[in-house]
Amino acid sequence: MNKNPLQTLLNNTFTTFEQVLNNYQPQIQTREIGIIKSLTQGIANISGLPNVKADELLRFSGDILGIAFNLDANEIGVILLGNSQHLAAGQEVQRTGRVLDVPVGEGLLGRVLNVTGQALDNQGAIQVTERRPVERQAAAIMDRAPVTIPLQTGIKVADALVPIGRGQRELIVGDRQIGKTAIATDTIINQKQQNVICIYCAIGKRASSVAKVIADLRQHNAMDYTIVVVASGEDPPGLQYITPYAATTIAEYFMEKGRDVLIVYDDLTHHAWAYRELSLLLRRPPGREAYPGDIFYIHSRLLERATHLRAELGGGSLTALPIVETQAQNLSAYIPTNLISITDGQIYLSPDLFQKGVLPAVDVGKSVSRVGGKTQLPAYSAVAGDLRLSYSQFQEVEVFARFGTQLDEETRQTLERGRRVREILKQPQYQPLPVAEQIAVLLAVTEGIFDDIPLDKIQEAARAVRQQVTEQLSEVSQRIQAGEKLSDQDRNALLSVAQEATAFLKPQEESENAHH
Repeated sequence: MNKNPLQTLLNNTFTTFEQVLNNYQPQIQTREIGIIKSLTQGIANISGLPNVKADELLRFSGDILGIAFNLDANEIGVILLGNSQHLAAGQEVQRTGRVLDVPVGEGLLGRVLNVTGQALDNQGAIQVTERRPVERQAAAIMDRAPVTIPLQTGIKVADALVPIGRGQRELIVGDRQIGKTAIATDTIINQKQQNVICIYCAIGKRASSVAKVIADLRQHNAMDYTIVVVASGEDPPGLQYITPYAATTIAEYFMEKGRDVLIVYDDLTHHAWAYRELSLLLRRPPGREAYPGDIFYIHSRLLERATHLRAELGGGSLTALPIVETQAQNLSAYIPTNLISITDGQIYLSPDLFQKGVLPAVDVGKSVSRVGGKTQLPAYSAVAGDLRLSYSQFQEVEVFARFGTQLDEETRQTLERGRRVREILKQPQYQPLPVAEQIAVLLAVTEGIFDDIPLDKIQEAARAVRQQVTEQLSEVSQRIQAGEKLSDQDRNALLSVAQEATAFLKPQEESENAHH
């Protein structure tokens, strides 16, 4: 008996429909939505998002990002990383499920960018394949090696008297507008052909000041090995706060590849101000000078990331030059004392020396390097001790000499020698010097070869000595650079060349020539 064809069709249809229903897996996407409750400069308070995590990245309308900073019972305090002008209360906020990260890699060399990885130099998008979290743990103590290799700044007073080692943290401290950035810039310029990657991190500075630094680096061909990470004074405080951590993450990428890296934080005073502003807006309890209680911790966890890794981990190093601004030479203010206690020494710039035209205005008495002396090239030991002693004696005697008292011959000689040492330690910006030239000039002044030269001819004498050393003593220069001790033979050769080079500047020589 034949079945009804219509019945058969219906049965088949129902069977297929039943199979589809059984195999159906609902694709339901759930997402948490928060609502902006209130907005202030650089801060948003949000309700909702019950599962948000500390430091998680949140997305606002207009693709503005923020960091979940305060996780309170009823609301979330968010640091905004962009311009919040078009945001308004009642708008939605979404979780991203990740923390803030930054692009890292060789593609960043020569580029200027901000913390979100956006290029600021009109050279197209930044081409990188890897991103790393901005906040990372510092290397463990057992992963670190002693600081053993010098980082030459090319500045005579620093390399001889306040030396820096690769992996050290050396604070540059002083009042505003007396040459702190100039020392950092010269140090970056001096790393040319030294196989050191440099990162200049500008925090809260005027855009024009940052542009000048970048122009100077380009002019001296230093951008080839330099990365500039910027959060200018016009940027939100959240960007200024997070920028040094992002710059350090970029630096750590190269350090972990076995490279030597120098990072300049310019400057951590503005960083502290930005963090204080954020903390007060987030209603965190204020402490001394209205800074929050963890202001020491934010800088210590940043600078602790600078180190020298063990050879098994590549042997790379990260040297930090943080800059901090004092007001009216007040070294005992809150932020400067915090940073002095975190770092391994400081280069102190004196307004008094700056006003006298002694540039760089490094106060040798208040400057110290607690590590670098162990890394200093051996040749410096022939001059550094005598130099510091004679200069310190001179500074003490000079105060009394102003009163016009009768001076004995030894005191007068100390004064004359000290004035010449101070003149020798002067150095124009953008002219870092090779080690051998520094040693030759400093040896000549400590051994008294410049004593008979008039004060206004000292710079000319120094130039003559440097030129002769370069032309005549290339082998000695190579040995000094290679880290060999200064032998008596090399020392005598340097002094002999210095004597010859400066003979024409000595008054008695001139008078004898005139007589003949």
